[in-house]
Amino acid sequence: MNLLGIIPARYASTRFPGKPLHLIAGKPLIQHVVERCRLAKSLREVIVATDDERIAAVARAFCRVEMTRADHPSGSDRIAEVASRCECDGVVNIQGDEPLMDPTVIDAVAGALADAEMSTAATPIAAAEEYDNPNVVKVVVNAAGRALYFSRRTIPYLRDAATQPVSEQLVAFPFLKHLGIYGYRREALLRLVRFPVSPLEAAEKLEQLRALENGISIAVVRVRHDSVGVDTPEDVARVERLLKQ
Repeated sequence: MNLLGIIPARYASTRFPGKPLHLIAGKPLIQHVVERCRLAKSLREVIVATDDERIAAVARAFCRVEMTRADHPSGSDRIAEVASRCECDGVVNIQGDEPLMDPTVIDAVAGALADAEMSTAATPIAAAEEYDNPNVVKVVVNAAGRALYFSRRTIPYLRDAATQPVSEQLVAFPFLKHLGIYGYRREALLRLVRFPVSPLEAAEKLEQLRALENGISIAVVRVRHDSVGVDTPEDVARVERLLKQ
């Protein structure tokens, strides 16, 4: 398949304004993400999609940049604008704040598009502190590996083990943490963004629920890689330590 890797990047951030340009180990955060994407074997080209000229000016030094409108409600809407004017079979949406993204995860999500309109990745939850953290999105899948639902709540609810410690519940059931990477067939992506924000999407603030509510199946690949994002300035030191390792 002819696939593009698109990284949506915006300057405004409530917790970390200017995050894509923040230097990590001597390079802008967005450059680390681009370099990780280029290690994937499935992407024809990597593109930064932004509405901010400050980000564009920096990113043009190391990759292709596509300017977008400023009023997109989600990253998927932003990359759809780029996909609409590109010749491709599909795109992989990589988060712009994950400088340690494993390229094999990108390839796994891309590979799932061979028989799915949309794909994503999940990894087992092992840490007790992630069990009921609303910032750690959970996903449940059916026997065919398709997503049934995503939630900021812990799902499923283990009725018979509900009174047990979290550590025991994690042993009793393979809870899955959703990783914020998406693959889309081009036609499915362009169809998705024509739908209005859905009720479940508005409730959970999870854009992938718009796809499920409108009948777009999502293939979920299970991986061992866990995402390490940069959400706040305090995360920078941790990522720099991991990069040195």
